[in-house]
Amino acid sequence: MTDSARSSYRSPPAWPTRSVIRFRFCSRAKRVVSRSPSAEARVEARQVHARTHFALPERAASVTQLRQTQSPGAAPTPFWALIPARLASSRLPEKPLADLRGVPMVVRVAQRAAQSGAQRVVVCADSPRVLEACARHGVEALLTSEQHPTGTDRIAEACALLGLTAQSIVVNVQGDEPLIPPGVIAQVAAALAADSQCDVATAAHELTDASEFFDPNVVKVVTDTRGRALLFSRAPIPWSRDGFGRSRTELPQGLPALRHVGLYAYRVSYLQRFPSLGRPAIEEHEQLEQLRALYHGSAIAVLRLRLPLPPGVDTEADLARARRALAGAEGTLEEGPAG
Repeated sequence: MTDSARSSYRSPPAWPTRSVIRFRFCSRAKRVVSRSPSAEARVEARQVHARTHFALPERAASVTQLRQTQSPGAAPTPFWALIPARLASSRLPEKPLADLRGVPMVVRVAQRAAQSGAQRVVVCADSPRVLEACARHGVEALLTSEQHPTGTDRIAEACALLGLTAQSIVVNVQGDEPLIPPGVIAQVAAALAADSQCDVATAAHELTDASEFFDPNVVKVVTDTRGRALLFSRAPIPWSRDGFGRSRTELPQGLPALRHVGLYAYRVSYLQRFPSLGRPAIEEHEQLEQLRALYHGSAIAVLRLRLPLPPGVDTEADLARARRALAGAEGTLEEGPAG
């Protein structure tokens, strides 16, 4: 889900009852389960892992709940990674199929998610063309409705089609995040598993730049002592009455300013309720979908990252930057460590 929801909102149509069909490829079927990856595909997957290990280090994270409940050697949290992919992107048309050094962007995202330890990685698409692209690269994909107003609605339908239980945990990995560190995907799932009273988990990192703090395109979050979200807003929160009374060119010392990161883990039980939840006025005005969860009484755990995540792809300039990053990763692997 992006932090901005569509300004015009219609209640999602009822999903038709339909069976999920396993097949290699058929344009009329609703689901694609690709053939086992070839030897070449397995080599490519290992190369992607090595490239990203050298040039795109994972951002370490810490969260109160994880420190309290997890110990070294603890079993990893079981979760699914679902990747909503909408072909009709307004800012970057056909974004899921954008070429990133010979591989569609949504496939690059799936490759990253596959390194996270997820039980399964499934692309949730709105077009057979995305299914075809995934099938060519050995990525599992599922066809969902074209009418969903948000990515959360799309993965909610996918959970129903996949038959996931209410207790299952899924991570919504954005289809425009080809550089996302795989470890963070697992960490946000673990943050949700660590707090049984939360329906949702997300992530945030410290804000240190005053210009970003006052930027309405940068979403802020305030948390409580348990690491749960109190409020998300585009406004500069929390406000320092005395500090900003003196100056607004820098952040006051000690201000707990956090920038929200749009990565989410959900309990499937929440996603089962999501399509029927009314959209509150605060969500309409802020255009922040996560406020719907808070408004309807769902707690949200916030994973604290030590560093920002690599930016996603929304524009042609972002796409060019992602290509350069991947090219640099590949070049680092080919050259090897300096010696």
